[in-house]
Amino acid sequence: MTQTLTLEQVMNQQLANWNVLYTKLHRFHWYVKGPHFFTLHEKFEELYEEAARTIDELAERLLITGGKPISTLKEYIQFASIGETSEKLSAEEMVQAIVNDYSQIISELKAGKEAAEQENDEVTSDMFTELIEKLSKHNWMLTSFLQA
Repeated sequence: MTQTLTLEQVMNQQLANWNVLYTKLHRFHWYVKGPHFFTLHEKFEELYEEAARTIDELAERLLITGGKPISTLKEYIQFASIGETSEKLSAEEMVQAIVNDYSQIISELKAGKEAAEQENDEVTSDMFTELIEKLSKHNWMLTSFLQA
């Protein structure tokens, strides 16, 4: 039986995921190699900057709604549903890892959207909808890159 998370727990899990994702994207930005270096180096930077903005927006939304955002590396690792990568990955494996993470996050955002709607929190629901839309587009583009 799956435990239903409160909206605050959902938001903190997202905060954890986005912090892990930020670090992963930054790592990929530094370590990407090969013929797609220039394209992916720039893309990963764009994505980690977007992740940084998302982290701030999630934490501020939590504070606005009376929640307490988690804020330590230990908590991020503990509550994230996506994992770190430390092994050497090819450029294509890096892109696939991001697609996998975005897919996981999209799934959780959909559940979070439902939790927000149950609490009549339209602003958080809209925030999650925007993130779903943004990540879905990223996944489409990244998947298209992998099919080249």
